[in-house]
This record gives sequence, structure tokens and C-alpha cells, in this order.
Amino acid sequence: MTAQVDYLVVFFTATSGASGELLGSDEKELVQLVWQLVDVKNKQLGKVNEILIKPDLSELTEKKEEEEDVVEESVEEENGSGADNVSTASSFETALNLFHLELSNEVNSAGAGTSVCLCTDGQLHIRQVIHPEAASKNILVPDCFYSFFDLRKEFKMHFPSPDLKALNVHIMAESLSMPVDVPPMWDPSSTLDPSAILTAEIAVQQVQIMGSIVLALLSEPYSHTFTNQERVSEKFENGTCSKMEKVCDNSVIRARGLPWQSSDQDIARFFRGLNIAKGGAALCLNAQGRRNGEALVRFDSEEHRDLALQRHKHHMGNRYIEVYKASGEDFLKIAGGTSNEVATFLSREDQIIVRMRGLPFIATHEQVLAFFSPGDGLKELCPVSGGVDGILFVRYPDGRPTGDAFVLFACEEHAQSALRKHKEILGRRYIELFKSTAAEVQQVLNRYSSAPLIAVAPAPLVSMLPTVSLLPPPGGLRDCLRLRGLPYTASIEDILTFLGEFTQDIRPHGVHMVLNQQGRPSGDCFIQMTSAERAIHASQRLHKHVMSSQRGANSRYVEVFPCSAEEMGLVLMGGSLSHTHTHTHTRNRSGTGLSPPPCKSRRLSPPSYSFGHAQPVMSSEAAAALYPQIGQMLLAPRPLHPGHAYYPASAQLYMNYAAYYPSPPGSPTALGFYPTPSSLSSQGGLMRMPALTYNSNGVKDLINAVQGYQSPAESMSLLSSSLIGQSSGGEASLMSLSGLMAKPGGQYLDLTLL
Repeated sequence: MTAQVDYLVVFFTATSGASGELLGSDEKELVQLVWQLVDVKNKQLGKVNEILIKPDLSELTEKKEEEEDVVEESVEEENGSGADNVSTASSFETALNLFHLELSNEVNSAGAGTSVCLCTDGQLHIRQVIHPEAASKNILVPDCFYSFFDLRKEFKMHFPSPDLKALNVHIMAESLSMPVDVPPMWDPSSTLDPSAILTAEIAVQQVQIMGSIVLALLSEPYSHTFTNQERVSEKFENGTCSKMEKVCDNSVIRARGLPWQSSDQDIARFFRGLNIAKGGAALCLNAQGRRNGEALVRFDSEEHRDLALQRHKHHMGNRYIEVYKASGEDFLKIAGGTSNEVATFLSREDQIIVRMRGLPFIATHEQVLAFFSPGDGLKELCPVSGGVDGILFVRYPDGRPTGDAFVLFACEEHAQSALRKHKEILGRRYIELFKSTAAEVQQVLNRYSSAPLIAVAPAPLVSMLPTVSLLPPPGGLRDCLRLRGLPYTASIEDILTFLGEFTQDIRPHGVHMVLNQQGRPSGDCFIQMTSAERAIHASQRLHKHVMSSQRGANSRYVEVFPCSAEEMGLVLMGGSLSHTHTHTHTRNRSGTGLSPPPCKSRRLSPPSYSFGHAQPVMSSEAAAALYPQIGQMLLAPRPLHPGHAYYPASAQLYMNYAAYYPSPPGSPTALGFYPTPSSLSSQGGLMRMPALTYNSNGVKDLINAVQGYQSPAESMSLLSSSLIGQSSGGEASLMSLSGLMAKPGGQYLDLTLL
């Protein structure tokens, strides 16, 4: 609340682009300023003034004297806009200075007082036109543009209206029963294109109507007092935000596409004219702790948030910035903090923060202070504000340093001097320096202090059942070869040509090319040899020899390693050769590499197989206790109908998670599978596949996932999360694979990792 001002300046702007409610949304430049002075005490109107901004194109070809940049006044007859005083300016800055000069002269000549405040029809003329253009051109605006009265809000105190955007000067004039001569081109009852450019006559007409409305509100019976001024923040204030603080969802936006070197001050400059909350600009970081070009901005009100959304795709330098709505929860995730140490560190106001990255883990406060102290022959000073208290090291929850630190400086000059030490040496490492923000400090500290270092795996569905390893223990006869680094266009014939004389030592159906998830060759291949001696001899002869492809001109050297059937099976089933089984052992990783996840190709499964008779998986009591709603299915699984026997019923098979090719050329043309070791033998069981995708095709996808087994669709069932007691919205599948496991007491197979 402020006292009644002496003068009101009815103010109106027009740009070379959109008008009305879209004014300033297209970044067009200001072309017209119109204003009229209102004497509040005497209730009198002054003359209508107009400034036309017309850049002088001749300045591009020849220099002019300073006097030529001064405005030229003209009389009303030379311009048909209807204004009493018309002036011309050659630039935006000149127009603002001229406006301030003429306004001051008119107030002084009136002699009725000195306090002056602008009055506009809505917020757009000041917040979306004057301040954004001044910020983009680095121009200081006069102090009178940092406070103003919104005529719509003042009018609403006497005539309640549900929506301020629906108000305009003509509706206000009609409500006050004021006779207004509306020109045909400005009929409020007609549909006006907001993207149309206003003419000079319409702008003058607007100001004249607004002046009449102000006089009507000042007179009886309203006797309105203009005391509630709208304020424009002059600068952005740094501050902290607690995670326990409540942030309104209607006051936050997300800005995307920021330059990586931008700071919170650059964001505040982009949204100049809108009031950002204290500490309300938070730069987002990626998983590596670097800025990802996004920021969350919190405004004082929903009205300012809506104005910020109109700056979608406005430019910051040469980049356009996308602006979207965000939630208060999103802002708290980035800018919220709970550490008292961070709150104390950021409690000092008017401090510049610099981030140090790449510090030695044994770095101390004294070494950081010495790093920023002036060296021999250097005159630039960059003292750390507060000494040791102005340094904050980032640490893991166990106290180990991360190599990052934040340092406070008292002023911008000291901070810029410190940033010139970018990539200088501290100890034996070069240090990266960046200008930082309070929100970035909170975000970095939250990431290192709250995130677990090792992800915790979810608990199994049935904890009482024993954990069974699907893979045999490591070791065994190394009678197989692993070829790594194959050309992606390599075929079976290319591999056989590469093996040369060792082709005769390949077992039937012994070439297994691994495909990735897209069904394309991954560059890996496994070959079963007749003996371990031949496998070792082949690896010694062929290791790092060049393989050429007949389908393409490219050739690559191929790494050849001996491996066991167990290691081959592990990779083909989606694991890696460095995987740790339930058995306690130590595996050497040398000479082995990870393959991409194998392909689940539906075209490779034969139509059916025959298996032994299925027996109940678990007792009736256990089934009723664990799964009461599907207990009947578990007590009496459906018997599998015998199909065409590709293999004897006693043979155990690996799951078909890779492509198996017939080789050498003398092999049968049917798709082949090799038997598993005896340690994997079992006859029936139950399999659970959690974490299914929401958009899966149900049983059809499950059949493709377990190809290579006899499992009809009737034995598969999709369970909802409520049935299995999960809290998430995902689906889990429970299926009976009668031919998989059937030992006494039952076994449990969890395909979480497949």
C-alpha cells in the first residue's frame, strides 16, 4: 500500500507485430509510444503525446553527428494520428530517454506535485514489451518503468469480473456509462485479429479512452484511490529452498535449450519484466553432473507464469528457448535441500558462487585458498569470501570426497578473476571452474548425499523357495571357440573360410552366431569343436587374423578365445563371462568380453516338442497359501499333448535365445540345439517373469520368450498386480512349464534378468 500519487501517466505501446492479448509474444520491436498525463488532485487531463520509433537507415552508410540523433518534433497536421505532440526517435533507447525527458518537463510545468506513476491497460505493455526488449539490447530503462498501475485490476475493485483477460477499455467504458466514439476499424463487438498491427490512430484512441476511465474512477460516486502498484523486480535474488517447502504447481515453468554456459542471472535476464521468486531459477544437471540445457523457474504468481509461457521460443543470444509448464514437485527435486551445512553456506547474500571440478581427493581448504591467491607477478585479486567458511567440499555419504567443491566470492569482479584460473594446476590435476548457482549447489549435494551407491534389487515374490542357479558351475572342458569382432556382414561361409583346416573339427550344429535385440549380428560367434586340443590350437593359429566378408568390402581382425560349453551357454542365455554364480569362485576376466543381449527371434522355434509327464509343482497347502486365487491351476497343471518329437523326451534343451545355424555344410538343414550338461537336468516347474511391459501382447509375447520349450497357451496366465500383492502398476506373469522342472518339493525359476 502506498499513498495516492499526484500524477498518473496513461501509457500505451504498439509493436511491429501482434497486438491485444498477444502483444510482445512474437519478439517484435517497439514502434510507437503514446501517453497522457492525468492530474489526480485537480482531475484534469493533459495533452496526448506520441513517439514514433523509426530507425534512420542512412546511419548504415555514413556517420552522423550526435545532434542528428535528437528527435524531431512535428505538428499535428503533419501526422493524422490525432496526438497533440508527435515526436520521432531513431532507436529504442532514444525513445525511452525522450519519454522520460518530456514527462519530467510536463510534470514540472504543471507544478501540482512530483510523484508520478504509469497506468496501463493490463500487464503486457510494461512486462512483455518494454523490459524484454531492453534486456535483449542491454539498455537501462528509467526508474518509472519499475512500478505501474494495472487499470483492469483497479476497475475490478468496483466492477467484479471473473477474468481480467476478458476486460478491455471499451467494456470498462460501457460499464461506466461513458459515451465513446468507436472507429469502425476498432469495434469491440467485431472479431479483431490479435496478430494484426495497430495503426497510430487506434493507439491514440486507446489512450484517450483510458484517460476518461481514470477520471471517471476518481470522480463521484467511486472516488477511487490508486494505491496498489504493480512492482517489477530490478534484479534476481539468490536464495535457498527446503524440500519441506510447499511450491504451487501453477507458478513453475521448465525452460529448455539453454546455452550450457548460462547462469541463473542469464535466465532472469531472459524473463526480465516478470517477478521470479527468491532462489527460483534452478539449472538442471545430467547424470554426469553437467548442465543439460534445462532449467526450472519459479515465479511469484500464476499470472507471471502465464506471461512466461508466452515467451516460448524467444531467443537467448542465437538460441531459441522452449518454455513449458512444470510442477512444484519438479522444482523441489532440483532446488530443494535438507542439509544444514548447505543452508549455512548459502545463507550469505550477494555472494557469487564458483564451482570447482576435478580436485584431488586429498585437497584441503588451505590448498584451495592458495589456489585462488595471487601468484608472483599477478595483480588480479580473487580472495575467497569468508576464508575457510567460504569453501564447501562435496562428499559421498561415507565421507569420501567427490572431487567437486563450491567457493564463494564477494563480488562479480573477484569471481571473474577466479574464473580466469580455469584449467590451472592444483597438485597434479587441472581444475575446471564454472560460475554456479545456489540451486546447482543443492542439486549436486542432493545427488551425492541421498542417492544410493548400489541399487537395491527388489525382493523375490516367493522368498521361502530356495534360490536355484540356472547355470552350471564355472570351469569344465574348454572345447569351444569364441570369435569376437566379426564383420557385421559375415555369413556362415565366411566363418568356415576363416577357420580353414579347422572346419573339419567342428561338431554338427556347432556354429552359433549371436544376434542383438534388433535381430542383427552382434559380432560374436561360438563354435563347438571336437576336442579341447583342437580348440586351443585353432585359437593360437587364428587369433587376430583378418576375416573378409563376401557381402561387403569391409574386413576386420577377429579375436579367437577358447572357452567351455558352460561359458558359451551363459552368454547365449543373456549373461556375460564375468557373471558371478551362486557358487563361490573367482573368474578371470582376461580374454573375455561382453556380448550384446541375444535376439529373441520367433522364426527359429520348431512347432512342438515332446516332454515327459508333468507332476504337481508344489503341495496343495503351499499353493493355497501363496496363490489362493489360482491354487487350482497349480494343484492340477494341464498335461501337454505330445507333438512331433524333434528330440527324445529325455533330452534337455537350452532356451533358444540365439540363432543356431547348420554347419559344416554336411549338417542337416533342420535347426539344431545342443544338449545341456547333466547339472541342469529337471522335469517340470513353475516360472515367474516380472517387469513385463504395459504394451505387451500378452500370451503371444510369452510364447516367443520361452521358445524352445513345449508350453501351450493354456498353461500361461497373466496376473494383475493386485493378485500377486505388488504395489506398482506393472504386470507379472506366472506360467506352468511342465517340462521344465518337477523335482520333489519343486523349484523356482525367476527370469528377472532375461
